[in-house]
Amino acid sequence: MARLSYAEAACAALERAMRDDARVVVLGEDVGRGGIFGQYRGLQERFGAGRVIDTPISEATIMGAAVGMALAGLVPVVEMRVVDFALCAMDEIVNQAAKARFMLGGQARAGLVARMPIGLWSGSAAQHSQSLEAWFAHVPGLAVVAPATPQDNYALLAAAIACGDPVAYLEHKELWSLAGEVAEDAAVPLGRAAVLREGGDLTLVAWSRTVHAALEAAAQAQRRGIGVEVIDLRTLWPWDRDTVLASCARTGRLLVAHEAVRVGGFGAEIAAEVAETLGIRVKRLGSPRIPVGYAKPLEDEARVDAARLLAAIESFG
Repeated sequence: MARLSYAEAACAALERAMRDDARVVVLGEDVGRGGIFGQYRGLQERFGAGRVIDTPISEATIMGAAVGMALAGLVPVVEMRVVDFALCAMDEIVNQAAKARFMLGGQARAGLVARMPIGLWSGSAAQHSQSLEAWFAHVPGLAVVAPATPQDNYALLAAAIACGDPVAYLEHKELWSLAGEVAEDAAVPLGRAAVLREGGDLTLVAWSRTVHAALEAAAQAQRRGIGVEVIDLRTLWPWDRDTVLASCARTGRLLVAHEAVRVGGFGAEIAAEVAETLGIRVKRLGSPRIPVGYAKPLEDEARVDAARLLAAIESFG
């Protein structure tokens, strides 16, 4: 095992995929110099500019080229810098990549990985701090992945590259420096959640950066006599319905938390599924439906932190 940052883990997974499969290519802005978070560092030096391709500043062009590459048999890893910028390429993602396999009768598929970092980015204001995972989970044909740890960023990126279908791969903008142990032989299939902490009183489901706040809140709740089971969903589509339902059946309560806006968030899908299936009490916690402010007090209003999670846990009574 090696101790790697979240960014280094993704870079290591991509390097291994490129070494093992000559069809894997990278394209996007600034990938040649390693990417703005260092998630491509050293790859162009190793594999050359023909496989780690610097592009113009045009997200629609980048994603459109990637769809064409995928249909021609390559496996593109597409750098969108942040999810906010990917809005310029929504037609290529939603109408082209996601629909290709269906509209071509399975004769071709756009197997690509679109890396679109989500979440609040301190001091970066409303146009650089969005969590739009629910948009992509709503689109038939896309897998949606949101890793929370260096280990998962390594294993899930490898799984996304290998899956053969288009993947919205949503790393968090404030996790790049998070360090942890990474085992290169630890495979994680798409669609399998992780139970990070066991508890008998309440199930807390989260993903991405909110997982870390959830673990902190669960530890505080334990000191108050409340046993919280924390589940990292890891993949939003397909999501691990069996693991979530089994936990909720034991605890009888569900709290779903995410950094995305609460209104229309993917947490509502999980809450509804659990309520319809088990008939238990469910609650959701997410950001208010406001743009993320630049000033720190305004930005903090949009954060789902351990204190808010603990308050939501205790509100079950």
